[in-house]
Amino acid sequence: MAKSKHYYIRKTHRWLGVILGIQFLLWTIGGLYFSWSNIDEIHGDFQKKNAPLLSSDISLVSPTEVLETIKKNHPIDSVVSIQLIEIMGRPFYQLRCISGIHSLTNREHAVQSMNHLANAETGKLRGPLTKQEAVEIAKMRFNGISSVKSVDYLTSTNGHHEYRESPLPAYAITFEHPTNTTIYIASELGTIQKFRNNKWRIFDFLWMMHTMDYESRDQIGNWLLRIFSIFGLVTILSGFLLFFISNKRMRLIKNPN
Repeated sequence: MAKSKHYYIRKTHRWLGVILGIQFLLWTIGGLYFSWSNIDEIHGDFQKKNAPLLSSDISLVSPTEVLETIKKNHPIDSVVSIQLIEIMGRPFYQLRCISGIHSLTNREHAVQSMNHLANAETGKLRGPLTKQEAVEIAKMRFNGISSVKSVDYLTSTNGHHEYRESPLPAYAITFEHPTNTTIYIASELGTIQKFRNNKWRIFDFLWMMHTMDYESRDQIGNWLLRIFSIFGLVTILSGFLLFFISNKRMRLIKNPN
């Protein structure tokens, strides 16, 4: 006996429901966590002390002098940014430059980013932050009485690392604290880049489940998510179709004539 269209629609709807059910559950759990969480706590804003301000009485050299000093040893094609920052109470210029644009025909491989720190009062260049300096900066900016648990020096990260796609090299200073907070400081830039705590890590994991991007976590236009979205639409439409077919059959049974 040939199976009816109603049978195949019902079977398709059932299997799609099983396949999508787990993902729908994860989307729901993630949505609940996102909507019931304080985003400031996830970002660790409550753990950040305000950055110290520099006195208006400071005497600064021109950034042009610093650029000329850098050019003596490093060719510079473009300046990305020049920023006045504070390091351990002293003013420094943070210079982000690009070199090598015109050196090769293949621009993608020729471009080299360079970061420099210079004393803004004297114009003298300095090297990247030391481990001790990074720890002191982290302690000064962390709003909590806690000891340092560990210090790691990062030169590379993968797509799942909580410091992914951020300036390297960097120091990761983790505190002995209930939130298990880690502060990331880019050594060549001299500034704090990220605060990461346990709430953020839960958020990040659920975000990966939400986007279904199991490689980089943040790509919401991946094909797996698109396919499941289409499957979800098919499941809903097949459910409506089953409802109307069943409703029509019930009317025929009640009113055969």
